[in-house]
Amino acid sequence: MKKFRSTNEVLDFAMKSEQEAVDFYNSLAAAAKNEEMKEVFLEFAREEVGHKARLQKIKEEGIFDIDEKSVSDLKISDYVVESRTSPDMEYRDALILAMKREKAAFRLYNVLSERCTNPTLSRVFRSLAAEESRHKLRFEIEYDEYVMKDN
Repeated sequence: MKKFRSTNEVLDFAMKSEQEAVDFYNSLAAAAKNEEMKEVFLEFAREEVGHKARLQKIKEEGIFDIDEKSVSDLKISDYVVESRTSPDMEYRDALILAMKREKAAFRLYNVLSERCTNPTLSRVFRSLAAEESRHKLRFEIEYDEYVMKDN
């Protein structure tokens, strides 16, 4: 199981994950048949761009630093969700995948907020975790309203 070796690796992983989320939501928006959900996917893509920019700023300013043991305890596989989309992906499957991605992002930012010694930065990570949690909730509501109603 691969582990992070440095603070920069953590931030690089988080930024890469945010970019993957942008690409994921843009692809779901392009395939969306429901205009409302298309707009939701596009809005989430824009928010993920903002998340990536916040992380990039943190890295550039060098204000995120946690001890080496805490970094090595973060296991990359705990925050990775396989997210292959396809043009014929069912809406239900896209929603499930979106929920899993948001849950993984929430967990990563929550752990980073707990291990960060800088109180301001800890609040930034808690804020990112909260945003990811809201995204997950939005997908859960959509799943409940449009997928579960047929069952």
